[in-house]
Amino acid sequence: MAVANRTPGPPSPGTRGASAAEPEGSAARRSSTRGHWEAFWKGKHAVEEVYSNGDRILRNLQKVTSLKGLRVLEVGAGTGRDSFPLAQCGARVVQLDYSVQSLAILKGLAAEQKIPVEIVGGDTFSLPFRDESFDVVFHQGLLEHFREPAAEKLLNENLRVLRPGGLLLVDVPQRYHVYTVAKRILIAAGRWFAGWERSFTIGGLTRVLEGLGVQPVHLYGEWMVPSFFYRALREALKVVGVRLPLAISLGASASRLRFRVRERLLKTSLPLHTGISIGIIARKKTAA
Repeated sequence: MAVANRTPGPPSPGTRGASAAEPEGSAARRSSTRGHWEAFWKGKHAVEEVYSNGDRILRNLQKVTSLKGLRVLEVGAGTGRDSFPLAQCGARVVQLDYSVQSLAILKGLAAEQKIPVEIVGGDTFSLPFRDESFDVVFHQGLLEHFREPAAEKLLNENLRVLRPGGLLLVDVPQRYHVYTVAKRILIAAGRWFAGWERSFTIGGLTRVLEGLGVQPVHLYGEWMVPSFFYRALREALKVVGVRLPLAISLGASASRLRFRVRERLLKTSLPLHTGISIGIIARKKTAA
C-alpha cells in the first residue's frame, strides 16, 4: 500500500454566496464546514455500520472505459469504498480528503484490505497535483455542499488536473425525492449532519458541466437500497437502543427477482428523475 503522508491543507473556502441552482430560503445562511466533517467521520470509524454506495461508481465507469492502468483521483474520498474497487480492477488510485478523521479511516481500510492506493491530505480547491496528471477524476457526495462560485471553482480545479480526453464523474443527490424534503427540514432546524447541502436535477447538472466545456458521455441514476424509510427507521430506533441490521434479507428468490427488476429499470430514464442520486461522466475536450 502506498500512503502519502501529506498534511491536510487549510479549510476550504466553504459555501459562501447564494446558490443559483437551488434557493434554500433561510437555510441559505448555513454552510458545510470542516468541523461538520471531522465530527461526522469521528463517529464512523466502524465503517461496517456506514452505508456504502455499492458498486455504483465502478459499474458506471466501466460502461465508458477500461480502468486498468488509468490514474484515478477520488476527491473527498471519505471511507474510500467508492475507489477501492477501482484499484482492485487495476487502476492507480489516489484518494484525497481534508478531514483528519477520514484520512485515518482510509489508511486503516487500505492496510487492512491490502489495497494499493495513495492517500493524500489536501484541499479540493487547491489540489496538490500537476496539471493534466489524471485520466479520471471523480467525487460522490461533494459538489452539493458548495454554493456558487465555490462549486464552479471546485469543478475547474478537477479539470485542471485531468488530462485532455480524460473523464470527470460527478455524483450528487437528485432533487425530486423524499430525501430532499427531509434534508431541508433538518437543515432549517440546524440538525443536518453536514450543515448544508443542495440537490440537482439531471438537466441542471448537465448544464453545469456543459458550461465548463466538457462533453457528457454517460448519465445515470440510482435508487437507495435499502430504502430511505428503512434507513430513517433504523436511525430513529438507535435513539432508544434498538439496532436493526443494515438491511433485511428477503430470501434468495426475492433478492434475485428484485435485482433483475432493478437492473432492468436502471437502463431506463426513470432513475434519472426519481432516484436518490444521479451522476454524469463527462469527457474533457482534447486540444484542437
